[in-house]
Amino acid sequence: HVQLVESGGGLAQPGGSLRLSCAASGFTFSSAWMYWVRQAPGKGLEWVSTINSGGGYRYYTDSVKGRFTISRDNAKNTLYLQMNSLKSEDTAVYYCAMDPAGAFRGPGTQVTVSS
Repeated sequence: HVQLVESGGGLAQPGGSLRLSCAASGFTFSSAWMYWVRQAPGKGLEWVSTINSGGGYRYYTDSVKGRFTISRDNAKNTLYLQMNSLKSEDTAVYYCAMDPAGAFRGPGTQVTVSS
């Protein structure tokens, strides 16, 4: 069955960095466009980033452009999100997903940005 499992979240200071990973299984990962979405406290799901199946096309929401980088390793069935210059407003649960609305997503990993 399809499974997505995120890891790498935690507490970071403003200006710091974290790298999220998502281990995928149960489907042909190398053929799938993949997404990161997030949910801040008290808010709905927000699309963060998209990567196409080959990794050559990447898209970001405006608030993370220049700070976050999405990537993938199709040999390892793993999706990544490198987050730099973190801000308090990046605090959220981050999910990898198979659609931009996050309808099919993993359990998530908490990212807290605070001094």
